[in-house]
Amino acid sequence: MTLYPNLILDALRNVRYPGTGKNIVEMEMVEDDMRIDGNKVSFSLIFPKSTDPFIKSVVKAAEQAILTFVSPDVDIVGNIAVKTPAAPAVEAPVPVLPGVKNIIAVSSGKGGVGKSTVAANLAVALAREGYKVGLLDADIFGPSMPKMFGIEGEQLYMHEVDGRNLIIPVERFGVKLLSIGLVIDPDKAALWRGAMASNALKQLIEQADWGELDYFLIDMPPGTSDIHLTLVQTVGITGAIVVTTPQQVALADARKGVAMFREPRIDVPVLGIVDNMAWFTPEKHPDERYYIFGNDQSVDSMAAEYDVPILARIPLVASVGDHNDAGAPIALGDTATAFAFAHLAHEVIDAVDRRNNELPPTAKVNVTK
Repeated sequence: MTLYPNLILDALRNVRYPGTGKNIVEMEMVEDDMRIDGNKVSFSLIFPKSTDPFIKSVVKAAEQAILTFVSPDVDIVGNIAVKTPAAPAVEAPVPVLPGVKNIIAVSSGKGGVGKSTVAANLAVALAREGYKVGLLDADIFGPSMPKMFGIEGEQLYMHEVDGRNLIIPVERFGVKLLSIGLVIDPDKAALWRGAMASNALKQLIEQADWGELDYFLIDMPPGTSDIHLTLVQTVGITGAIVVTTPQQVALADARKGVAMFREPRIDVPVLGIVDNMAWFTPEKHPDERYYIFGNDQSVDSMAAEYDVPILARIPLVASVGDHNDAGAPIALGDTATAFAFAHLAHEVIDAVDRRNNELPPTAKVNVTK
């Protein structure tokens, strides 16, 4: 007896897949790989998934159909292979900021401690060291970077990158900048619901062309809020810097900030503390120090308590505010205060290097509750 494919297929039309009422040929379950060598026949049956409960019974029925409707001499038993469709390739998630090496959150437990001033001058100091720096003003309710960098009223533009329309950050003093203050009326209060604020912030991160950056600083809103959760869920933060002043009320809130980043579900490394307005120094007498907030070593005690370094102590100098108002951060100059911010930049670089050498790469936080 001469065997040929159509003879085998006719026999297999007598095998029905349970539950559908259709035969396995009609359902295109017979793979186009049939081989006939004398009386030996082999081919494959395709099942929708490897856990299909009818695999064994259908294979047995197919063998029996060939032996019954073709010839009992056909060598078919054990020659029917089982295949399942290859699982669709899962595309690796595209990193939100693929060109950014380090993301640093500049945070504070309360407002009024100079967090934004520290963030702005740290960004400028890093840029002066030759690094590629980005700065996001994430303080949705009180954006101050447009004023500090003299870009109030600056028009934002978009361009196409790899088929996507992305916002072009404003560049000043070697720093790429974006702020919600550039897209809202500065004379009106920003009335944001939690979801609106979070979505606006995510847009500034995900839909902007930040490009290649060594350091991406995020000036976070004071306290702990939905915005902080949005940030750690959107990007993997390399580490956080907590800004405080020596006042007890500021230190109490700074402790909450450190505790938030160290909360097990968040688990963002705290790079260190910045003791801002550590003392007052008159402009004309840079060697004089007046500890107007006290000099009881409270910041040192807090740093020891949480085992984090004090990255820098920044003096309170009247011209810092003047430079902010003029849109030219004081770190651009060569004063003693500018040197203090340069020192902070060096300490941050060292702290980030230590963190990257000792800990695995930071991943986005998955907060489910």
